[in-house]
Amino acid sequence: MEGMVYEVKEKYVKEIIIKDKTDKEKKYELVETIMQAKEDLQTAINNFEYAEENLIDYFLYQIKANQSKLDYLIKKAKKNNIEINFAESAELRNKKAI
Repeated sequence: MEGMVYEVKEKYVKEIIIKDKTDKEKKYELVETIMQAKEDLQTAINNFEYAEENLIDYFLYQIKANQSKLDYLIKKAKKNNIEINFAESAELRNKKAI
């Protein structure tokens, strides 16, 4: 093994500059996440209502998980003094989808 030379190649990673989000962008993203969590919760509830025997536990788990997520996000929004009008937010989302 003496006299063996090992070639070491270095990989260079190009640095990617990540722009920090503004407070307004962060708040908007939080509201969007809350609206999505609310929709996910409602979907799980609707699915539970029509679930067959084998899927009842699965949808109960989804309901509980989505409710916990929504509760956490709403607490976070309140902590950051963000007021959420669910009816108004839903209208804005529908307009964006069109």
